[in-house]
Amino acid sequence: MKNILITGGAGFIGSEIVSKLFDSKEWNITVLDVLSEQIHGKNFTESYLYNNIKDKCNFIKGDIRDFDTVYKAVENNEYIIHLAAETGTGQSMYQINRYNEVNIMGTSNLFQAISNLGKESKVKKIILSSSRSVYGEGKYNCPACGVVFPKSRNRETMLKGDFNLYCPYCGKKLELVPTTEDSEVSPCSLYAFTKYSQEKMLQTLCPAMNIDYTIFRFQNVYGAGQSLKNPYTGILSIFSTLMLENKPINIFEDGLESRDFVHVKDIADGVISSLSIAQSNSEIFNLGSGVNTTVIEIAKILKNAYNSQSKLNITGDFRVGDIAHNKADISKAKKILNFVPKISLEDGLSDFCKWVKNQSTDNTGYEKSLSEMEQSGLFIRKK
Repeated sequence: MKNILITGGAGFIGSEIVSKLFDSKEWNITVLDVLSEQIHGKNFTESYLYNNIKDKCNFIKGDIRDFDTVYKAVENNEYIIHLAAETGTGQSMYQINRYNEVNIMGTSNLFQAISNLGKESKVKKIILSSSRSVYGEGKYNCPACGVVFPKSRNRETMLKGDFNLYCPYCGKKLELVPTTEDSEVSPCSLYAFTKYSQEKMLQTLCPAMNIDYTIFRFQNVYGAGQSLKNPYTGILSIFSTLMLENKPINIFEDGLESRDFVHVKDIADGVISSLSIAQSNSEIFNLGSGVNTTVIEIAKILKNAYNSQSKLNITGDFRVGDIAHNKADISKAKKILNFVPKISLEDGLSDFCKWVKNQSTDNTGYEKSLSEMEQSGLFIRKK
């Protein structure tokens, strides 16, 4: 049996990884998780995610920012899957200290613990959950200039209802192409900056400490267990909670913005594969489906699944820093990790909706989150 620590292991992705490792009967699993109210609700003992893993691991309720807790968690573990992080891109732009403390200093605590353990440290490998957000807008093709990596869209242009991307050199409209791991890094949010900082920390300190590492840039992960109480977790949860009450849906921009949705079970398989595949060491991988789906398409699928009377309003509202599209190139993960997404979006959303119908939902935080962003000048309502 091998010993593994999973920080944030009671979270959405972490709980799925814990379950799969537990089922394999090959791992002694330790989970460190703060069980934040934003994810687990006021009473974590009723949390779907916590109850999914509590009997499958040695559970430590603690904060990644607390060094003594982290030190005790790292002791005796050979592998670390580091998932603990604050994850809302919009929220990161006004809760700046919190995101830096959790994401950057939390990761620093892991390395400080390993350093303090010295020769007593047993850590062989660290796996990091990073994000496709580090790419910013990602990779595009210009009919005149070829491959370009555009910066964030212009606020004034978006206010006019134009949500397209244009070549920074010749001004022509750009065409989306799959973003590869060697694409330019251009964070558009503080969250993205902190994830890239985590990446660089691993790339700097792991070789110096003779520790292997693998970095994963997750796309838009979804599935049963996704928080329905956290207004920062994405459109599937937000749309679902509103549609179940037949409330109107505010679809930002023109509804044609798109994302690469990948099921949490496929993500867990990809992460776990890197524990045993030596060729994954010192590598960065995109994990996604390789397919982009528009927000309006997602809204229509969900509305049909819930038989909801919600009105779909394409408002032209937008969040500053949101990207236009996301489509990952996953050929590297296919080649090295044998990663092939097994769950189609159709099947995954069907299962997700069935699960949601049996959960207690709460959409009270959604409007509050928008108000917070609006006060910070980061959410723009089109007049």
